[in-house]
Amino acid sequence: MTTSISTPGLTIGELEANYPLYCKAMRLLIREGKTIAKVRRTVCWQRLEILHNCLPTQYREPDYLFALLQRELSAVH
Repeated sequence: MTTSISTPGLTIGELEANYPLYCKAMRLLIREGKTIAKVRRTVCWQRLEILHNCLPTQYREPDYLFALLQRELSAVH
């Protein structure tokens, strides 16, 4: 699946540097009880998707990260 997301001015290096922030944002959204449908419409999801599409061996799909973080947070509570 190709995305038609335009990120003017962002480089892969900048996306990689902000990867922890995108994961943190997704973690916060999950903690707030947002559904995957709502999270898919966020900037953090789009950026994670771009990273996965450009570097699939280094970055997991956002769907996988969502499930992983959701499981992690439910184990804590």
